[in-house]
Amino acid sequence: MRPASPRVSVVIPAFNAARDIAVALDSVFAQSSDDIEVIVVNDGSDDSAMLEVALAPYASQFRYIVQTNQGAGAARNAALRVARGEYVAFLDADDRWLPGFLSAQAGYLDTHAECGLVYCDALITGESPLAGQAFSVQAPSSGPVTLLSLIRQTCNIPLSTVVMRREDIVSAGMFDASLRRGQDFELWLRLGARGTEMHCQKIVLVERRVRLEGLSGTAVAEIQRALHVLERFGTTNALDVTSRTALRVRISILHDRLAIEEAKQRIRELNFAAARTRLASTRHRGIKVSLALIGLRVAPRLLRRLYLARHTYRWPALSTEAR
Repeated sequence: MRPASPRVSVVIPAFNAARDIAVALDSVFAQSSDDIEVIVVNDGSDDSAMLEVALAPYASQFRYIVQTNQGAGAARNAALRVARGEYVAFLDADDRWLPGFLSAQAGYLDTHAECGLVYCDALITGESPLAGQAFSVQAPSSGPVTLLSLIRQTCNIPLSTVVMRREDIVSAGMFDASLRRGQDFELWLRLGARGTEMHCQKIVLVERRVRLEGLSGTAVAEIQRALHVLERFGTTNALDVTSRTALRVRISILHDRLAIEEAKQRIRELNFAAARTRLASTRHRGIKVSLALIGLRVAPRLLRRLYLARHTYRWPALSTEAR
């Protein structure tokens, strides 16, 4: 039975999540706190029949919303419109909370009235070369969470680790449903611009499970997503000189990173001319890029062999909506 006045509303969007949803729900119902409501939103899943079979054992324990496919942001907003908890916790259907997650995160908000959002670290597991590493190894959070640190991406907030005050997200306008990816990043930027305090507990309380199919092209897609969100944020918000300068610098850095990642793709494809063009477009050229340009001119196939022998997948900085 759902509590009459839940302390925490747990929001889980589900799209083609039939094989993962039970693990996510088990991790929620294993939490020490039972003062929760769980809201699952079927965002027009192609596997709806299988999803509902997977959900059946939990039928009395959650509220179920079905909508046409509108994206994860719209699905979360649908849940937020009916949520009744003082706090809201977000969980992707392919992630899981570790025992004690809710008590630690909600408890932090209980004792820090100034804080509107708290997040933590996550352990990467599954079909990733980074399995066994903490999320913060590749996407760190250092220093206070501010608009500037979010723009510079020196603070990175994984969505499945977030618990926040419902009134703060509602007053901020919730997620931008027009963004299919990167809605969480855009929301954190808006909250930072509003002055909402966001804190990090530097402990691992979440398991971020990665599927092999989610890795293909991720670095390029993530950089493109960050660029789109930051460029859009800059055109739709009045920023002070310091924030606008930081935004321009970060966008320039990301354009260079995008050029490098696309050049790597062209090298793998044996399209060395296109790789040279992309690398030559970088504005801030380090020694590795300069050496790669030389290699592409004098010995491109040798460069490719060396690259393939040493290449390892790197988790991009903005990786909360990559899957």
